[in-house]
Amino acid sequence: MSILSKLSQISIKSAVQSSKHCFSSYPWLHKPISRTTILKTWRICGFGAGLGAVTLRKAACAPKLSKRIDHLRTTEDQNASMTAGELWNLIKPFFGWFFAAVVCAILSAYINIQIPLCLGDLVNGIVKIIKDESNNLRSHFEQLKPSALHLMTLYVAQSALTFLYITFLTVLGERMATKMRSDLFQKLLHHDMAFFDSHKSGELSARLNADVQEFKSSFKLCVSQGLRTFAQTIGCIGSLYFLSPTMTMYTVAVVPGIILAGSAIGAGLRQLSRRAQGQSATASAVSDEALTNIRTIRAFAMEKLESRLFDNELDKARAMQEQLGVGIGLFQAGTNLFLNGMILSVLYGGSNLISKGEMTPGALMSFLVSAQTIQRSLSQLSIIFGTAIKGWTAGGRVLQFSRLEPSIPMDTGVCIPYHSLWGDIKFEDVSFSYPTRPGHTVFENLTLSIPAGQVVALCGPSGEGKSTITHLLERFYEPKSGRVTLDGRDLRELNVEWLRGQVIGLISQEPVLFATSVEENIRYGRPDATDEEVREAARAAHVDEFVSRFPSGYSTVVGERGAQLSGGQKQRIAIARAILKNPPILILDEATSALDSHSEHMVQEALNNVMKGRTVLIIAHRLSTIRSAQMIYVIKDKKALESGTHEQLMAKKGSLYRKLVEAHNVDS
Repeated sequence: MSILSKLSQISIKSAVQSSKHCFSSYPWLHKPISRTTILKTWRICGFGAGLGAVTLRKAACAPKLSKRIDHLRTTEDQNASMTAGELWNLIKPFFGWFFAAVVCAILSAYINIQIPLCLGDLVNGIVKIIKDESNNLRSHFEQLKPSALHLMTLYVAQSALTFLYITFLTVLGERMATKMRSDLFQKLLHHDMAFFDSHKSGELSARLNADVQEFKSSFKLCVSQGLRTFAQTIGCIGSLYFLSPTMTMYTVAVVPGIILAGSAIGAGLRQLSRRAQGQSATASAVSDEALTNIRTIRAFAMEKLESRLFDNELDKARAMQEQLGVGIGLFQAGTNLFLNGMILSVLYGGSNLISKGEMTPGALMSFLVSAQTIQRSLSQLSIIFGTAIKGWTAGGRVLQFSRLEPSIPMDTGVCIPYHSLWGDIKFEDVSFSYPTRPGHTVFENLTLSIPAGQVVALCGPSGEGKSTITHLLERFYEPKSGRVTLDGRDLRELNVEWLRGQVIGLISQEPVLFATSVEENIRYGRPDATDEEVREAARAAHVDEFVSRFPSGYSTVVGERGAQLSGGQKQRIAIARAILKNPPILILDEATSALDSHSEHMVQEALNNVMKGRTVLIIAHRLSTIRSAQMIYVIKDKKALESGTHEQLMAKKGSLYRKLVEAHNVDS
């Protein structure tokens, strides 16, 4: 038996053991894999003793949870491109810096064109010294001094101009990047919730940070190096023609072919760059989701699984970036080969002309240095070419979301004067489906009324859309048909910022706190509130009881999303925030669900005081919290199935509400 056959058997056994290990580690992967399947998989994996086993283990152990990545993956969007007009709009506010940088870059390029000519004069002077047999060295050096001083002046000016244009471009690039990031962030904040339902936070974060950084770096390099090298190339070609028209024609005849080839290659590289950046955004989304849900990962001991999922996406991004690098490298290698051949041709042709007396050594020196300048410039342009592709794609990805207009504008609509605002809410024949699930109808001709100044409760089985009613009331989404009115006016006529900022206060079942102090989290309800008003709201929500025990008191930092607090503590801070806001309409979406019975009793007392004189909408699974509501709606089968007070609904035999109450009492 050959060594290869033995190694093959070892690899197959290893593959079988690997798959068995996978099934024992992840019991949901219970589908058996036959030996034939293993053999086929091993053969497909490629030539190598260990490669088959390793690849098979990865394939066999690929968990069903990896489908989650498909939902995180960003689709390649051909519209993620940038036009010249959009680039100009970015430059226009900072045109002074751009103009100064361009002028300095052009002057620097002009000096670089003059340096070879000055070197030629210096070489001609040196040749004269070598040929002169008078040995009058002082006279010879006096003749060289003007050329040497001229050359030194050019070097100093070149250094100064280089410093200036790099400084100007740094300022320009940073200010453009800051504006891009700020504009995109403002756009994102003003988009409706449907936008965030269809775009993952990792993707948005990548466009806001990584793509802006990529564009900034590419822009600075392309302007600083690209403009200078382009000007140098054009100027040096003119110098070459002045020195020797014949050699110039032969030297630059093939340059247009290089440019056309570069344009053709660039189209493919731009598409690959777009895919690579999209894959990098997917990898970022995987890591962001994992870090956000770290407690769940720890609870299920899924650290290794998450690492494998992340590594898999990183490998895909790495492979695409490597392909892009290979493409750019091949283009640069071909360009350099051509340019080096061009220099060799200059040396050969120039030597031939000198032997015929048609060119001086100084002219050949100037021609050679100018040709080398063109070589370096074109070589640099090939590098800039690859960088520009990445930067152009990154800029397009940023501007793609900046172009989008929110479907629910924030700064339009009317505001009802506060003294004439009653808070009467009506849902009139409202039908609704979430934009990400258009085939699933949540409500169909839903009609209900929330009279001004009354407490209205919503109850019903889970998943029937009770919280969706609050989303429509806050105008997070728009109804497909029908309308939601406030004091008889369609919400679509009202100013959204005013509606959310001054009219409606929401206490959700999952309160989210910011990674700052307790005081700042409460003050978020009304940023201009005084310290005493913050403390008063905290006392009303019984926040003061536990905060007073913290060493730093109200300055205690609660951690990301309030991680350092219990669920009940977070909910009481959220209640204090709503109390401080003092809105005419109050929505309590499971507001006391995370509290123990003692805390719930205290907070309920505070809420009872706050609810007086307001329009209040309560959503609760604990039916004991809504008994005192003046109207109760039972949401079921896409509509308000039953309505009435607690006593009225309990008096109806066989009513759904009565069944829910009886089931709740049994559970209690």
